[in-house]
Amino acid sequence: MLQIPLPTDIRLHLKSRTLELIYPDGSFELTAEFLRVHSPSAEVRGHGIGQGTLQTGKKWVAINEIIPSGNYALKIVFDDGHDSGLYTWEYLHDLTHNAESYWTEYLAALQAAGASRDEGLIVKTSH
Repeated sequence: MLQIPLPTDIRLHLKSRTLELIYPDGSFELTAEFLRVHSPSAEVRGHGIGQGTLQTGKKWVAINEIIPSGNYALKIVFDDGHDSGLYTWEYLHDLTHNAESYWTEYLAALQAAGASRDEGLIVKTSH
């Protein structure tokens, strides 16, 4: 069985709303929005294949807290109240190393659904 490397350090950057995971092969920053829309919770993923719920309007979400869960995962508490996903070390490693393709897929799903990252928010535009 392939051993998933554990991060050697984890840093929460409140101002930039990112979670930095440092692995032997590099440092990776994931935005709070990315982590929120890719939450491993049943609320986001559903209870079976194809039952997930597309997360919209999460552009400005932030991380309030990171709580270790045993030796295998992190519980991330977001400022929109979401806190039910357990991010295993294996899942975090996958997210960090495949973030670009996952983000592209997410943006395509939003576009296909006619949804938005900042849905429901009033966006100021300059004239």
